Amino acid sequence: MTTKIVALTDALGNLVRFTLLAGQRHDSIGVIPLIEGIAYKAFVADKVFDANWIT
Repeated sequence: MTTKIVALTDALGNLVRFTLLAGQRHDSIGVIPLIEGIAYKAFVADKVFDANWIT
């Protein structure tokens, strides 16, 4: 099993909110709960993958 972390940060990269999703869920499912109730003038999105390769 895997877990996805969907995070909302401010312009400086400070964590504002986050949600956890099951690994098989699409990332966009976690976006709506993060941005509900927050006023913003601009929205920038990025998708990042992390892998720890053992050599």
